[in-house]
Amino acid sequence: MSRSIVRQSKFRHVFGQTVKAEQGYDDIRVSKVTWDSSFCAVNPKFLAVIVESSGGGAFLVLPISKSGRVDKNYPLVIGHSGPVLDIDWCPHDDNILASCSEDCTAMVWQIPDHSLTRPISDPIVVLEGHSKRVGIVTWHPTARNILLTAGSDNLIIIWNVGTGEPLITMDDHPDLIYSISWNRNGSLFCTTCKDRRLRVCDPRKREVVAERLAPHEGIRPMRAIFTRDGNIFTTGFTRMSQRELGLWDPTNFEEPIALLELDTSNGVLLPYYDADANMVYLCGKGDSSIRYFEITDEPPYVHYLSTFSTKEPQRGMGFMPKRGVDVTKCEIARLFKLLDKKCEPITMTVPRKSDLFQDDLYPDTAGAEPAMEAEEWLDGRDEDPILVSMREGYMPPKSRELKVAKKNVLDSKPTTRRSMSTLDTNSLPKLPSLFWFISPSCSLSLTYFSSFFLYP
Repeated sequence: MSRSIVRQSKFRHVFGQTVKAEQGYDDIRVSKVTWDSSFCAVNPKFLAVIVESSGGGAFLVLPISKSGRVDKNYPLVIGHSGPVLDIDWCPHDDNILASCSEDCTAMVWQIPDHSLTRPISDPIVVLEGHSKRVGIVTWHPTARNILLTAGSDNLIIIWNVGTGEPLITMDDHPDLIYSISWNRNGSLFCTTCKDRRLRVCDPRKREVVAERLAPHEGIRPMRAIFTRDGNIFTTGFTRMSQRELGLWDPTNFEEPIALLELDTSNGVLLPYYDADANMVYLCGKGDSSIRYFEITDEPPYVHYLSTFSTKEPQRGMGFMPKRGVDVTKCEIARLFKLLDKKCEPITMTVPRKSDLFQDDLYPDTAGAEPAMEAEEWLDGRDEDPILVSMREGYMPPKSRELKVAKKNVLDSKPTTRRSMSTLDTNSLPKLPSLFWFISPSCSLSLTYFSSFFLYP
């Protein structure tokens, strides 16, 4: 007599539920740009959505509590001159948001705690270093002010947004970069590329430390994310255009830990990873369902849990950090599903009868405090995220203003006195131009001014 054995897991009965209609966000003109981005970013304070706009790129930022219908005249963030392609909230400051665009720039914004009363058009810093559109922007998980961007010029640039300067530039990719994911302590990141290679990069050594050709045999875009154990979870397509997921050990790329075919569909599968529960949520562009899996140390290693389905297909998805979920309702994840004209929050809940805090569902999670400064990371230091308890729920810290201390380019250029005999008199400015030279907005010092004009 055979007896079937059901695998024991506290996440086996996780179920999804769409919130009530009045708790959603209506009348949002979601961007129609043909780019495989999530178009949405969320944290415990704000929801940000890339929207349609005329004359450039824009995105909408709403306080999480401001649900319901969004006024068509609600102020937008409108600094980019081209369509916005990706946005990402800083993990160490819930008021700081990074964006990138077809205008070849990335920008960093400070969002006020209250609802916007006027459009924001002045970023804290503009990051200019790419020669083509910038399609990926992602923050370092543990170091303050470290931001990574990737563009269609096949360059990866790592910035210190505190100074507005590029720290590291990598040109190891011969073709378009599809996705980038940092590992848990930010010492490495993995990339997928149009050349069908999965790469693991060490940014401080400026080199690729491991790579695998065609982890998925299809030619359509792949995605890859690091898990908390240092393995890499990938989504892609088979040679017959079936969607497929895989789990890989970057120290041995020869054979996958797990490889699983899902279905036949054209939508790219966007993976969202919960490091505390070791679960992955797969959201396909154009799908009306969300599949979720648990990753364990036991075969088959990637365990299918369930599927949550709705009637309408999704344009994009936002994933709430664990510190933003409601522990009183045993909520372990919250996703924000973008439709054509609205955004629907979806809660993932573990059914429990007790009202007490569930220690097994909520281990200490990554908090908002950075583990180190940008200079320490650049010097070779690695630190895991600083963890905080979820027992009392999460209270976001007060907003901290991000100050950018750019170096003065004139400090590195010593002024030298030149004889008037060596100057072309035609190159001297006319008399009315003197007022421009001594205006308050001028960056030239009076010392420079006097040395230029007053010494014959």
